[in-house]
Amino acid sequence: MTELKQNSPAKDWLEAELADTLDEDYELEMSEPALSMEIAKIYKNSHPPSIDRMQYFRDLISLQSELIKLQSWVAYHKKKLVVIFEGRDSAGKGGVIKRITQRLNPRICRVVALPAPTEREQSQWYFQRYVPHLPAGGEIVLFDRSWYNRSGVERVMGFAEPDQVEEFFRDVPEFERMLVRSGVTVVKYWFSITDEEQQMRFLMRIHDPMKQWKLSPMDLQSRVRWEQYTKAKEETFARTNIPEAPWFIVEGNDKKRAQLNCIDHLLKQMQYEEVPHEEITLPERVFNPEYERQTLPRELYVPEKY
Repeated sequence: MTELKQNSPAKDWLEAELADTLDEDYELEMSEPALSMEIAKIYKNSHPPSIDRMQYFRDLISLQSELIKLQSWVAYHKKKLVVIFEGRDSAGKGGVIKRITQRLNPRICRVVALPAPTEREQSQWYFQRYVPHLPAGGEIVLFDRSWYNRSGVERVMGFAEPDQVEEFFRDVPEFERMLVRSGVTVVKYWFSITDEEQQMRFLMRIHDPMKQWKLSPMDLQSRVRWEQYTKAKEETFARTNIPEAPWFIVEGNDKKRAQLNCIDHLLKQMQYEEVPHEEITLPERVFNPEYERQTLPRELYVPEKY
């Protein structure tokens, strides 16, 4: 990352962005209900100090400015990028995706998080439901879980038969090679946390009314079947870690470091560069001396409660 010069316009912009981002972070902290405060204390006591908050946001905003450059490069050159996020439940995939997309154009960078397949989709070719969501030229698609559901949750929970899992392992390397041959860059991340860390995060969610929605029956079963998920992950790596689309493991016990490390690594996978931009100038407003603004009925306005 390029160091910002003292008193430069970029530094002023960074300070303004830091103020807004810190406000959001403080808001999230203040929303923690009293029920989870004791668990939060235990959590903090059992973790080494994370990266300094101000330093984290400085690094994050700097990385996000690079993501904007990457977005412009993808759009300008009609590139196609797929990023897959897999891993343990509560390992921090959602937080990284949020930080990646936070300042990007949703018409260029979009998140795909598919629900459970319908009865019709279950009868289709397995990859068929994912194909419509693949990027066209100039697009970035982030898969919050992907076709690797088959070798993970579907396998462990018994939603897929052993022969279906075996067929998936035979097909997925060639499927991803086809994507790469068609011009799609495929980057695959696995978020890893320890057994103890996952247990602590689940407890915090259980006792936090604002986070309980994050816990599904499948998430709770992942605690019971920890070792089965481990074996499924190991075989997935062994059989789908291909040169055209290798796996990258993100250590997720420290959320802030995981986010920075993942974004930094993603940027380094792409040989992007600055693209030409037309200079933007604000046009003069046209004033019509005969125009008179109408007074709208008061009931159309949102009441000013605050």
